[in-house]
Formats: sequence, structure tokens, C-alpha cells
Amino acid sequence: MKITFVESRATPSGALVLPFAEAPKDAKDSKWPDALAKLDRDSGGALAKAAQAGRFRGRKGQTLTILAPANLDVSRVVLVGLGNSAKINARTAEECGGAVAAALLRSGETEATVLLDVLPRLPLAPEKLAAHVALGARLRSWTFDKYRTKQKDEEKPSLVTLKIRVGGIDKVRAAYAPLEAVAEGVEWTRTVVSEPANVIYPETLAKAAQQVLTPLGVKVEILGIPEMKKLNMGALLGVAQGSEREPRLVVMRWRGPGAKDQQPVAFLGKGVTFDTGGISIKPSKGMEDMKWDMAGAGAVIGLMRAIALRKARADVIGIVGLVENMPSGTAQRPGDVVKTASGQTVEVLNTDAEGRLVLADALWYCQERFKPRFMVDLATLTGAIIVSLGHEYAGLFASDDRLAQRLTAAGDAVGERLWRMPLDDAYDKQINSGIADVQNIGANGSAGSITAAHFLKRFTNDVPWAHLDIAGTAWTQKDRPLAGKGATAFGVRLMDRMIADHYEVRGGKGKR
Repeated sequence: MKITFVESRATPSGALVLPFAEAPKDAKDSKWPDALAKLDRDSGGALAKAAQAGRFRGRKGQTLTILAPANLDVSRVVLVGLGNSAKINARTAEECGGAVAAALLRSGETEATVLLDVLPRLPLAPEKLAAHVALGARLRSWTFDKYRTKQKDEEKPSLVTLKIRVGGIDKVRAAYAPLEAVAEGVEWTRTVVSEPANVIYPETLAKAAQQVLTPLGVKVEILGIPEMKKLNMGALLGVAQGSEREPRLVVMRWRGPGAKDQQPVAFLGKGVTFDTGGISIKPSKGMEDMKWDMAGAGAVIGLMRAIALRKARADVIGIVGLVENMPSGTAQRPGDVVKTASGQTVEVLNTDAEGRLVLADALWYCQERFKPRFMVDLATLTGAIIVSLGHEYAGLFASDDRLAQRLTAAGDAVGERLWRMPLDDAYDKQINSGIADVQNIGANGSAGSITAAHFLKRFTNDVPWAHLDIAGTAWTQKDRPLAGKGATAFGVRLMDRMIADHYEVRGGKGKR
């Protein structure tokens, strides 16, 4: 879907979208903005009558479609609620755009015009309102229909062009440019996470990252088995040894304008391109979902694409460990002991607790080579986090309070919410092994997400670190305001926002 911005004098075309703030209970007697009131008069009162009949009050996220309204030369009018006018912010605008896309994407309409210039003054500047409406529409309109060959016409997306009518086009385009870059990163991540495991596996995902990042100025290194053996990455290699697909470690670095002397920040992603559980094999029901066990890696690569496209003034490291976890005659066994890049030994009690093994070597490599200001890892790590938080929040574990606060604030700003979970020595003791330095699951099976986080923490040394367990948020089984069913790319916007707010060079110095 193409999104364009048009000046206020432009004549609307296609379906008409009218957003406005929440109205009093009796919409018929409420005062509509002048421009909307004129449209209502032109329709002979049909719009207000439909709003009253449909109980449309302008609540946030509320929509009402009026087909073929009388005396208006449009096929339909879509009313979209913004909620309380005093509380309208960027997220409100994005959800408005998402509601527009959801209402029209498969409606049969090919073109629509959103009339933002008819709104009265709002707390959000007009250019920001328009930019975030556009972002929301773009994110919600993303679909993955690559492998569908027999869709009915009514099932196919029909909306080709969405026009947003607003004053001050130059300001709007400037406000939208960085958001468009982030949308590119989100869409890339959603696409690659949606691909089946026979298409996306360690080698192809590494190549895909290289292809989309290198032309943008991101330095990409791909480490294979020989390089990882030299680095003593026994934990990562142990996970991969049961598969015919060879593992890869992808190291990405973006050094933005003015960030040459800045201490880098680092983001790491779990990239298990398919997870059978290995010898500790998973139940067959739902195993097909394990193609998206690389969502953390996808998000990190999508982040690198986003920051490069918007030319972020920051020094950012991205590292993803890519493996396939399969059962075979060469697969790792429960009870095996592996030696990690840190020198620590791990007793592998459960081969389905493999993501933490991949990240253990990646985290150590990152802090040893790059000496980053902090490390944040993203992983679909545990089913236990879904038991704790469902699908609304990702779990946040952090060794540094300020890092935790900044991540949480960034997540709140973009709607990717985090809930901080505890770290405590009592949990850490549960992963002490009887024959090695550490075991990869807790002793009694309780607090699975927390003991997994403690396992990762043992490989971070003294570098400020945070772990985001995104097992419940990387994929959605229901439509959401900014995402249809499927991959969400959770984390791309959150990480980009935190970088933009705190770690870009401004006035010759990096913000702290």
C-alpha cells in the first residue's frame, strides 16, 4: 500500500475517512468540527444519523463505515475515533491509522483519503499527527500472502493508495521520514519471521541480513563453524550439531554520522530458525510455530536496517546466533557437558533449553570484543514467561536499573510493553551444576523464565545487561491495533526509540 500526503486544497478521492475526537453521548446534538458539519449537511444529515444509530462516539479505536452516503460522491465514509482530545498523542495517531487500514485493506476500495485537515487544534502538532497516522496505517496493512495461490478476491488486499490530507507537506514529510525507516525495519522482520524453516535457516538468514544491510553502510561479518571453533563457542555449536544446517554468527555494526568516538551499544538476538527441542523433543502439536523461534534475531537485524535507513547518529552493534535445533544421531544429549567461549562449562540437562546456550557464547563474544556501554538480548526464550505475562507484556530482566527504566519508557512510548521481573541469588543457586560450572535449567523446574535469565547473566561479566523474553509477544494469534495475525516484530521499535532518545550524538556529545 502506497501512502502519500496531499495538501488541504486537494480534492478527496476514493473512500473518505473522517477522524475526530470523542463526542458527547448524544452525537446528534454534539458540535462537529465545521468541515465535518458541512459534509454532514451535504449528506442531508446522513452522517450524524448513522453515527447516532451506530452508537459512534469517537472513542479511541472505534470505527463506523457508512456505505454510499446520500448526496456525497464517495463510495463510503469511515468514521474513526481518536478518543479524548486532551489525551491525543503519537500512539493515538498510530492506532487511528491502524484502524483505517483494518477497515479498508480488504474492503474492495483501491483508494482512500484521510481528512486530517478538518480537525481542530490538538495537543499533537499537525505534522506529527499525520506522520504517526501514516505509520500506523503502514504497520497494520502489512500482510504475508507470499504462498497463497488460490485466494478469493474478497480475501486479497485491495487498498492500493492511502492519501492523508494535511497542511504543511514539507514538515509532514520530514516528520515521517524516520518513521518510514523504522517501518521498513519492522516489515522486514515480520516477513523473515513469517517465512518457513525450509526457506529461512542459518545460512539463508545470514545472507539475507548481509544483502539488506551492506548496501546501507552496515558492516556485516558472518562467522561459520571454523571461526566459532577458534573462539571456543562450544555452547552454540553444541545446539547446532544435530542439524545438517550449519550454524552462523552474524556480527553487524552501524557507525552513524558523528559517532566515531562513541562507545557502542549492543543488541543480541536468539536465532533458532527451527526448534524441535532436539533430543528433549517437543510435542508435535504446535511445533510448526517454532519457525519463529528466531524472532529475536529477526528483530535485531530489523533494528540495524531501521537505524541505517534513518542514518542514526549512534554506534550500534548487532549480533545474532543462528542455529537449527534438530534430533539426530549427532545431536546433543541430555547430560552432555560443553565448554563455552567464556571458559565456563555447562551441563545440558534439557536440549530444549537451547536458546540460552546460543546467547551465552554470543554475549561473551560481544562484551569481550566490543566493550559495549550495555548489552540487550531479545529471545523467544521460555514458555514460562507466557504463563506469567500472557501476550501483553514481554519479560524484562536487567542488571542495571537505568537501562531497565530506559527500555521500559521506550516500550511504553511505542506500545511494546515490558514488565520487569526479579533477579535474585536464590534463583541463581538453582542453576548450579553437580558436575559442571552451571546447568542449563533450574533444579526444581520452577521460575523457568527467571532461572533462564540468571543463566544468561553468568555470561555478561560486569557489562550492564538486559534480557527481553519475547516468547509471548513475537507472534499474535489475533488482530492488534498495529498488527494483523502473525509476526509482530516486537522489539524493533522499542530498541530504535531507546537509541533515539538516549544514545545518539547531539551537539558533539553522546546523550547519556
